[in-house]
Amino acid sequence: MFRHDWTLAEVRAIHDLPLLDLVHRAQTVHREHFGDNRVQLCSLLSVKTGGCPEDCAYCPQAARYHTDVQAEPLMEVDDVLAAARKAREAGATRFCMGAAWREVKDGQQFDRVLEMVRGVKRLGMEACCTLGMLTAAQAGRLKEAGLDAYNHNLDTSRAKYGDIITTRTYDERLRTLDNVRRAGISVCCGGILGMGESVDDRCEMLRMLAAQEPHPESVPINMLVAIAGTPLAARPPVSTVEMVRAIATARILMPRAMVRLSAGRQQMSEEAQLLCMMAGANSVFFGEKLLTTGNPEYAQDMALFEAAGIAALEPRL
Repeated sequence: MFRHDWTLAEVRAIHDLPLLDLVHRAQTVHREHFGDNRVQLCSLLSVKTGGCPEDCAYCPQAARYHTDVQAEPLMEVDDVLAAARKAREAGATRFCMGAAWREVKDGQQFDRVLEMVRGVKRLGMEACCTLGMLTAAQAGRLKEAGLDAYNHNLDTSRAKYGDIITTRTYDERLRTLDNVRRAGISVCCGGILGMGESVDDRCEMLRMLAAQEPHPESVPINMLVAIAGTPLAARPPVSTVEMVRAIATARILMPRAMVRLSAGRQQMSEEAQLLCMMAGANSVFFGEKLLTTGNPEYAQDMALFEAAGIAALEPRL
């Protein structure tokens, strides 16, 4: 029986274990519930980029910040499905489509996203979306289209949240997660490390994730990628040990979740990535820019997995 009633003190005690003890405990939990060295490869495509009205301090897609991100309209269905085919050929079993919206609005654009979901499902892949806030009715329409998972991160603790975002509340995030779960769509929900939060903030975020019933099926752990022009541009990088502690704690609290090593992975050494996998990460994201033929980062990923004896989950063709 999985727990949903962890206290902050209990989570902090796990997080602060001697690192080798923590990794050993997390690996033991991982092997009990997964029992293999397989990693799911997930591809993330921005189907509508930039121009977002939100003020998330980490995000270069916010219209109010001056970054290198150029606003682009919602992509055409055929172009998205072409990218999904490339992702499948590269070994991805999940294709996630992200739109820089504060919330989903009914109309032609949402209808187009629903067609994207149907197309990805026809390719035999898991379909995931991250589109901002959802109503219960919109979640129902996504479920009818075949959506497997919806990403909507908590980002940080409730106490720290107001320092990072003011344009949507913590409870609004929780309401969207509830709408997703009630529609029968699996929940992809995690957070970001390195935004100036305390260790207690990190542990409280993980406690909040584990308090959901059932636990999120997917828990992305992101490292802040400090982008010039955003309020968090000067934040120092998160250490490998900090990432490993968060991942291991997530694995112990949520034994059956796919713990995803997400944003920031390309800035980590191969050894750091492997240590995160030892701590319980069993899924990685590689974005659309890594899917072009001959891309060195993609080849490097595959070489690392082969050298470490890590197998990618097979796509359902």
